[in-house]
Amino acid sequence: MFATVKSRIIIIAFLVVLSVASLIPRKVTIREKGADGIMRDTAIVRVPLKLGLDLQGGMHLGLELDQSTRVSADPKKDIELALQVLRKRIDEFGVTEPLIQKQGESRIVVELAGITDPGRAKAIVQRSAFLEFRITDRTGALEKALPAMDRVLRTAGISADTAKTAQSAVQKLLQGDTTKKGADTTAASGGVLSSLIQTQGAAMPGEYLVPVGAFPRVDSLLHLPDVARLLPRDLALRWSAAPVSVGVQSYQLLYVLEDRPMITGSSLVNAKAEIDPVTTGAIVTFELDRAGGRKFGEGTGRHVGDYMAILLDDRVQGRPPVIQSRIERRGQITLGGKTLQEAQDLALTLRAGSLPVPLKIVEERQVGASLGADSIRDGILAGLVGTALVIIIMIGYYHLSGALAVAALGFYILFTLGALSMVDATITLPGVAGIVLSIGIAVDANVLIFERIREELALGKTVRLSIDEGFRHAMNAIVDSNVTAVLTAACLFEFGTGPVKGFAVTLIFGIVASMITAIFVTRTFYMIWLQRQPALSTLSI
Repeated sequence: MFATVKSRIIIIAFLVVLSVASLIPRKVTIREKGADGIMRDTAIVRVPLKLGLDLQGGMHLGLELDQSTRVSADPKKDIELALQVLRKRIDEFGVTEPLIQKQGESRIVVELAGITDPGRAKAIVQRSAFLEFRITDRTGALEKALPAMDRVLRTAGISADTAKTAQSAVQKLLQGDTTKKGADTTAASGGVLSSLIQTQGAAMPGEYLVPVGAFPRVDSLLHLPDVARLLPRDLALRWSAAPVSVGVQSYQLLYVLEDRPMITGSSLVNAKAEIDPVTTGAIVTFELDRAGGRKFGEGTGRHVGDYMAILLDDRVQGRPPVIQSRIERRGQITLGGKTLQEAQDLALTLRAGSLPVPLKIVEERQVGASLGADSIRDGILAGLVGTALVIIIMIGYYHLSGALAVAALGFYILFTLGALSMVDATITLPGVAGIVLSIGIAVDANVLIFERIREELALGKTVRLSIDEGFRHAMNAIVDSNVTAVLTAACLFEFGTGPVKGFAVTLIFGIVASMITAIFVTRTFYMIWLQRQPALSTLSI
C-alpha cells in the first residue's frame, strides 16, 4: 500500500493543504461592550487556534448548589440542569471560548477566558432568574396581624425600645401626619414591628414602607416561626429589589402577595431588553408560550383593577402596576432606574431559564493578562530552544538522515497545529508543554529507525535493503512506545480537568502526528533520495 513515491507525495500534499486551510485566519463574530456599555456583535479576523484561560487571562469559578435557601430533592439531577442553564447563559454573555464542565458529582467549573467585567459575569452565573407574577393583597392582612405579632415578640422579650429612633425620624419626615390623623395607633402601643413597618406613603394596597436601616431587623423578625405563622397561609411577604426615596428618607418596600403565583418563568419563550419610549427607562419585554399565555390571560382577566407584582428571585421588580385589561402572551417588566446593560443581562438570563437551585461560588481565581503574555512568551521560547537543540543533535549525529528527520519535523508541527485547529482545541500552558514534549517524541521514532539502518549497513547489506529492513524492524518498538503514551494521555484526558486535559489533547495529537511523519514522511524522503540516486552505495547516517 502506498508503494509508489507519487501516491505518497499526493497523500502528504493533501495533509499539508488540509492543515494549512484549517490554520487560515477567518472572520468570527463576538459580542463586545461598546463605549456606551451596550453589548454588540462585532466581526473580527482570528486564527482558529484558541488560547485558554492561563494564556489570555480571565476568571475561574468553582460552583456548587446552595441549599441554604432551597433544598434540592435530587442534587445529581439539579447539577446537570444547572450545567445546561449556565451553558446557555454564558453563550449569550459573549465570552469567546468559555469552559463549562462538571467536576466530580457536585461541582461545576466555569472558566471565562478574556473576561473584562468579573462582577457582571458572577452576577449572571449566580442569578437564579426565577420569574413570578403575583397579585398584591387587598385585605390588609398584615395590618390586622401586626398587633398579634407584636404581642408574640413582646412575650419573647423583644420590645420597640430599640426602634424609637427610627420611628422618630419617620414622624418628622411625615410632618406629624401620623399623630394628627391617628392612622398609626399601633406605633403608640410599643410594638416593635408596628413601629417600623409604615403604611403612610404606600402607593397601593399590600405595600408597606420600612426604613432601610431597619430592614435587616424587620426581615429577621418576620421570619421567626411564631411570627410568620400569624400571617394567613394563602399570603406571602416579599421585599422590593431596590430601596425607594420618600422625601429625604430611603425605604425598603415590603409587599404582601398571594402565595400562589399566576404564572412563572417556565412558560417564557423569549425576552428582550428595550428602552421605553415614554419613560426612556430600561424595560424587558417578554413572550409566553401558548399554554402560559392562556393561563396568564385567565388570571389577569379575573384581576382587572388589581395590582400585579413581578418577582425575580423572590424580589419585587419596581412598583407593581395595576392590571388595566386582560394580558395574554406578551408583556413587559419595568426596571426603574436600571441601565440598558442591566436589562440586557436580565433578558439573557430569562431566556436561558432559571436555575433549579441557587449556586454558590466555592472557588474563584483571577488570571491577569500580563501573566498570560509572559506564559506565551516563555512557552514559545521553550519550544524554540527545544526544537533548536533537536535539530543540532539530529544533524550533527545522523548527518543527511538527520536532516531528513528535521524536514519531517516541520511537517509534524504543521500537522499537529492543523489537527488541533480542526477539533477546536483550546491551547493552554500545559498544552504548550505537551507540544514541546511531543517534538522530542517526534524524532525518537527516527532515532530507532536510524539505529536499525546502521545495524543493517554494518552487516554489509545494500543501502536500499538496509533502509527497508531498518523501518521494518523498528516498527514494533515505535508502535508499542507510542500506543502506551497515547493510552496514558487518554487516561489524563478522561480523568483530568482543565489544564490536564489541555496537556493530554496536545500530547495525543502530537504523538499521532509524530508517527505519521517518522514512519511515512521520512520514509518518503528516503524513497525520493534513492529514486534520484539508484546506484547509491553509502548512506550519510
